[in-house]
Amino acid sequence: MMLHEHFFDSRQALIDALIARCETRLTSCVETSKSAAFYVSGGSTPELVYKALSERHLPWANIHIAMVDERWVDVDHPRSNEAFLNRCLRINHAAQAPFVGMKNPAESPCEGWSDCEKSFQALPEKSGICILGMGGDGHTASFFPHAEGLNNALQSEAFVAALTAIPSVVTGDEVDRMTMTLHAIQQSGEIVLLITGEDKLAVYRQALEQGDIADMPVRAVLQQSQTPVHVFWAA
Repeated sequence: MMLHEHFFDSRQALIDALIARCETRLTSCVETSKSAAFYVSGGSTPELVYKALSERHLPWANIHIAMVDERWVDVDHPRSNEAFLNRCLRINHAAQAPFVGMKNPAESPCEGWSDCEKSFQALPEKSGICILGMGGDGHTASFFPHAEGLNNALQSEAFVAALTAIPSVVTGDEVDRMTMTLHAIQQSGEIVLLITGEDKLAVYRQALEQGDIADMPVRAVLQQSQTPVHVFWAA
């Protein structure tokens, strides 16, 4: 069974459980494979997890922190995911962890794809954990509904993909994105889908129903049968 639900009575209980899961998984991967990959997404809920983990004495020198997706903006942009990680994860003990970002000097994600792909191909496979969120529109990573490049991101055997989302309240103005492909997310070895609130729970349950993946791309993650998905939810 690929889908496992972990529902909690409080957000603090969820956060504590996810901290413990990440710590156990990353430490175990380093012990067995000498290295691990920690694929991370943005968001207010994982921020608390990241800050706590940064203070733990994990084998950070052997844990590669890598981004799930990124807006094609410079690190000084207020909506940069890399800047977010610099503030909440790449601090304290975790500052010694190798880091793989996505944004590079290229003008567009398409032009920057080759360099980004090389960096992600070098990461450990099947030896890590990938933290995903989900939007109210049914997107995860930067798999936005009907985005230009979505099919490639879901079907390619590359590790990253460039795409352009349809502008919406969820995307904001930054529609040009780089994202891990579904193939790369599956290579992490373990996937956590982190959601909170009754609204997101309703979206998640809708995504479990049959329907067009392009309408709710998170379905691609939930329906794949290669890598376990652990859904963490609290109201």
